[in-house]
Amino acid sequence: MAALPPDRPLRVALAGFGLAGGVLHAPLIATTEGLELAAVVTRDPARRAQVAREHPGARTADALDDVLGDVDLVVVAAPNRFHVPLAQAALDAGRHVVVDKPLAVTADQARDLAGRAQAAGLMLSAFHNRRWDDDFLTLTAAVAHGRLGRVLRLESRFDRWRPELRAGAWREGADPAGGGGLLLDLGSHLVDQAVQLLGPVTAVYAELERRRPGAQVEDDVFLALAHASGARSHLWAGVHAAHAAPRFRVLGDRAAFVSEGLDPQEPALRAGISPVDPGYGERKTGRAAVLADGEDAVAIAMVRGDWGAYYRGVVAAIRDGAAPPVTAQEAVGVLGLLDAARESAAGGGVVAVG
Repeated sequence: MAALPPDRPLRVALAGFGLAGGVLHAPLIATTEGLELAAVVTRDPARRAQVAREHPGARTADALDDVLGDVDLVVVAAPNRFHVPLAQAALDAGRHVVVDKPLAVTADQARDLAGRAQAAGLMLSAFHNRRWDDDFLTLTAAVAHGRLGRVLRLESRFDRWRPELRAGAWREGADPAGGGGLLLDLGSHLVDQAVQLLGPVTAVYAELERRRPGAQVEDDVFLALAHASGARSHLWAGVHAAHAAPRFRVLGDRAAFVSEGLDPQEPALRAGISPVDPGYGERKTGRAAVLADGEDAVAIAMVRGDWGAYYRGVVAAIRDGAAPPVTAQEAVGVLGLLDAARESAAGGGVVAVG
């Protein structure tokens, strides 16, 4: 694409304005220096009205093709089955692209997208925003400073209590091409965090179950990852957890890290709190993480979560040639592990990777 004018923000088209687009991406884009939310692609009249109220400077359009000529960056926040075609259209038009996780439904699809972006010299990134959760940032810092010693085991969970199916929700659909189910949803975050913390994976074992009556896709996920370092990750996601276990329990040969509850950024954005509000991303008193050495447990303050760091990284990647905050290759790698998890669950055994 043509050189970007240095004296104006990058103009962004947001494709999709549901939960991901309207609640998560739009506020982050609108409050990131160097970005301008210029257009939103949605046909839904209620969502168009919401755009007009919350982002009056953005135009609305029925189709991505209607706005590609006026923007520098396309953010794809539509349901999973649309990630690849919308990203392809944007790349073919010479636009940089961010795709809400997962980058695609399969690793092969994601690999093809990454190749297109590389050939065109365009940035392609996936929104693995939970790298910037408060608990993960705190855990990463503790590991980097050697407070746990050598990490032996990561236990990581996204426990939810949603025992009823959501009628008509695309994530509940059975068509594999639609990308429904918890493996691609919360599993993407769990695997990405595990790889970021503990490095490459050599083997995957998975159990994917349908627990709720009438469920067409997995709603109970367990993954076991063997890392090249010798560490192990045990990862859970489910919607039937009437009692939640620790979000993280990480065992090292010197100490353990334990944290409870979820990062508060999504609830804050759902409540309409701006990412630049002084209280955004701040945990309530009493929800600090704990570092235990076998005899004593010491509360440690949470690093404040910062999903906005993702979009600041996008600006730096496009403007300054920095590495994207999440590279396309990293997103392909996550999907490769999720593909291996499906293979494992279908065959009932361990799948070697890498």
